[in-house]
Amino acid sequence: MCRLFGLSSAPQPTQATFWLLDAPDSLSAQSHRDPDGTGLGFFTADGTPQVHKAPIAAYEDRCFAAEATHVESTTFVAHVRYASTGGLQARNTHPFQQNDRLFAHNGVIEGLDLLDRHLGSDRSLVQGDTDSERFFALITREARAHGGDVGAGIERAVRWIAESLPVFALNLVLTTRDELWALRYPDTHRLYVLEREAGGHHGDRRLDHSGTDGHIRVHSQTLTDAPAVVIASERMDDDTRWRPLDPGELLHVDSARQVHSKIILARPPTHRLTLKDLRPDAAASQQAA
Repeated sequence: MCRLFGLSSAPQPTQATFWLLDAPDSLSAQSHRDPDGTGLGFFTADGTPQVHKAPIAAYEDRCFAAEATHVESTTFVAHVRYASTGGLQARNTHPFQQNDRLFAHNGVIEGLDLLDRHLGSDRSLVQGDTDSERFFALITREARAHGGDVGAGIERAVRWIAESLPVFALNLVLTTRDELWALRYPDTHRLYVLEREAGGHHGDRRLDHSGTDGHIRVHSQTLTDAPAVVIASERMDDDTRWRPLDPGELLHVDSARQVHSKIILARPPTHRLTLKDLRPDAAASQQAA
């Protein structure tokens, strides 16, 4: 299953070190599958979006994924991909960038011919082959139609897809220079949020998160003295304040790090997919680790 991670410390920049793949080296252990891509998105001091990513596969060099990346930003989004749509190429690796926004998605959307027709000329925003980047393009278009309101763009895009296309999951993290949005829809995969005080729940500790499978690890000494909001596909430490987003919940962290949340879609997709409905490769990509 793809892994999502997002962090906002806005308005204060955070210096963080990421390990995007810390998985076992043994390819014989059937309980571990090699990811098909790993990526990190962040923003420079002048607000320029940066994306470091590579389509890592079992037969390729692991150097990119194994190396720690030291960056400073007010927001981050990281993703470890298990391919369901689109080949193992950089253009299909998350996060994606459009209009100075960064985006990563966990799930499967089918009916891409219909989605392409619905996008029309905005299909040109899509550089790769994935359902995820098409989903992002629809959000970008709807946000533009609502005067740049990203939350409204997400809500309109999710509603159209949920009503019109076969859907397995639409979990996402989207960031700008100083804002973050996260969505869980429907209840297929969990997505967690932690509103972390400076020093964590112990009050004096740096941020040092690791997923249970070790695919994403992040360390920040800065957050010993600064608060942050963290989004992840799984609880990443023993803090008891992690909570799962509700199905259909859109969470927004604004530029002052205030958290706003609402249910944007309470009903399940009209054409809801199960694992049995997916192609074997797509089903494998969505299995829980």
